[in-house]
Amino acid sequence: MSRESESTMPTPRGTARAVRQRIEAGGDQIWRLTDFEGMPFTAVAQILSRLTKLGILQRLGKGLYYRPRETVFGPSRPSGARIRALNLPGKKVFPAGIAAANLLGFTTQNSGRIEVATEGMSLPRSIIGRETIIHTRRPPAWRDLSETDAAILDFLRNRGAMTELSAEDTVSKLLEHFRKPGRFEQLLAVASTEPPRVRAILGAIAQQLGKPPDVLTKLRKTLNSLSRFDFGALTSLSFARKWQAKEKKLG
Repeated sequence: MSRESESTMPTPRGTARAVRQRIEAGGDQIWRLTDFEGMPFTAVAQILSRLTKLGILQRLGKGLYYRPRETVFGPSRPSGARIRALNLPGKKVFPAGIAAANLLGFTTQNSGRIEVATEGMSLPRSIIGRETIIHTRRPPAWRDLSETDAAILDFLRNRGAMTELSAEDTVSKLLEHFRKPGRFEQLLAVASTEPPRVRAILGAIAQQLGKPPDVLTKLRKTLNSLSRFDFGALTSLSFARKWQAKEKKLG
């Protein structure tokens, strides 16, 4: 190492000060060792460990830390959005339940418990928290979906149950999402991995959007003609009955 490069390396005390200042300025967020690029790796690891012992950080996993903030309910936990942004090794995390409906604009609510979905068998509780609701075994095809596309499939799986909108406004907003160029085709490509109910709802959406007959036929062939499906809040789709939706219960 040249004398010039040695002179530009921060001192241990300088590194500690820089790391702590960055963490304190960042508020409640997740930190990785890689967030301190340009600083001595070993020194940063030791500093983060020391801050954890001081209670400034929480260790979530190997090389993964969280700076909580105090709330009336105790120290905060990482939000669902931050957890989904982690891209855990070998696993992808998607919004689910109220989080998915909120992302799509069907509700302004935020659940008191984080709710996520993953194509894996599990997620590390040390990272996402013991109270987090986890929906596992989403199809591997979900891995190539955007967060919004995954949220749409989750919303369809739940029959639009988390919507705060009227039936008509729910359908209108749902169709608006599907009018984005390429979205319907992207979801159609993974439809074979979805439950029959979701394929039926996709068929009703496709017909209302005026998709070509061959698209409707392709979806229709994947359904048992004797089955009837609970469309829930999506029963107001114009062609729900033609796609084997159950009748709405009165009262």
